[in-house]
Amino acid sequence: MKQPDRFLSWAQINADATGHRSELTDPMQAYLRQIATTLRSGSVRNSDTALRCFTQFLLQEHPQTTRLVDVRRAHIEDYKPWLATRTNQRGQPVSVNTRAHRLGNLRTFFTRIRDWDWPQAPPTVPILFGDLPRQDKPLPKALDDAAAAKFLRTAQTRPRLLERVVCEVLIRTGLRVGEFTQLRRDAVRQIGAGHWLHVPVGKLHDDRYIPLHPQLVDLIADYRDRFVDPAHPLLLPRENGKAMDRYSVTRVLNNVAAAAGLGHVHPHQMRHTLATQAINRGMSLEAIAALLGHHSMDMTLRYAKIANRTVADEYFAVTEKVEALYAARDSRDPDGENTALPASVAGPEMARLRREMHQRMLGNGFCTRPPALDCTFESVCETCTFFQTSIAFRPTLQAQHDHAAEHDQTG
Repeated sequence: MKQPDRFLSWAQINADATGHRSELTDPMQAYLRQIATTLRSGSVRNSDTALRCFTQFLLQEHPQTTRLVDVRRAHIEDYKPWLATRTNQRGQPVSVNTRAHRLGNLRTFFTRIRDWDWPQAPPTVPILFGDLPRQDKPLPKALDDAAAAKFLRTAQTRPRLLERVVCEVLIRTGLRVGEFTQLRRDAVRQIGAGHWLHVPVGKLHDDRYIPLHPQLVDLIADYRDRFVDPAHPLLLPRENGKAMDRYSVTRVLNNVAAAAGLGHVHPHQMRHTLATQAINRGMSLEAIAALLGHHSMDMTLRYAKIANRTVADEYFAVTEKVEALYAARDSRDPDGENTALPASVAGPEMARLRREMHQRMLGNGFCTRPPALDCTFESVCETCTFFQTSIAFRPTLQAQHDHAAEHDQTG
């Protein structure tokens, strides 16, 4: 039977705990205080939920286990199916991703307290990496070219100017909805001959600049002239001066989508749409990563999987050559076999995507060594001619430089 995914608070847990229960809960709360000094609040909340979930399981299923040091592998093997029977507040089964996060945070907890030599740590880490279920990784859902064009044309004819502003800014810049709603009034900056949008610190706790199309510059200026007090701290509030949030942005997008005859859309689809359009038209993955504010190329590579137009165009270009090959016979071949298909038939875009997909990601750059060439070295990447890096890895490279300087390793 599915059980609702609600957990006791620490106050309730400690109130219910008797005797030596503090030997179970005190180390967990001490751990949360430690990680709160280094991790972001969201990460601490996730760990807090995972630990309370596991504690509630022990209270219900193993009340005789009153000390953290007594937790063993058998407890984890009981915990996994117990966790799978939980439901969320809507009565739906807890997702695979949620279960993986709960187990992953619990594993990190046990690993760290052993690394820290805490006496309350079990003799061995009872939870293994293989205990984490495989997470679903659906591809980003983007509007295809026809739907995107219809959506944007409809937005441009809407009587409410804010609807056009929201739709055009999101689909032309790829901003996250949180970044969009927090844009400051001075976010539009002129640098040289062009205009750029300064995106404030957001999801990944950094900021960046996005090039602005002149049409967007005029559109934003028009909206602000009509509806926004010049002293307002936000760039694009609602007409009444109140800040927008993800819900009001979603309503605006769906009003336009309904008028365009499209189904439900959400703000992140605008981001996916821009990335897909860019990669289908030859923009490099590094440039897309910088535009979207990705820290890891792994995030950007997901868009390479949905470059449908690129794949289709390259496929049909190659198909024509393959069909011509099948129709032609080599008069020198007595068996009548087809001639070999030259490697050059791969189009430039597919060749570029293949090169980028085959680059091995390193901590501070890429290894571009061809797969056919073996590598017997593991620690000389920076001095290898196949090593490449970019501005995206600047924080890592700077940290390496600072570490070397601190340890007098200037060589």
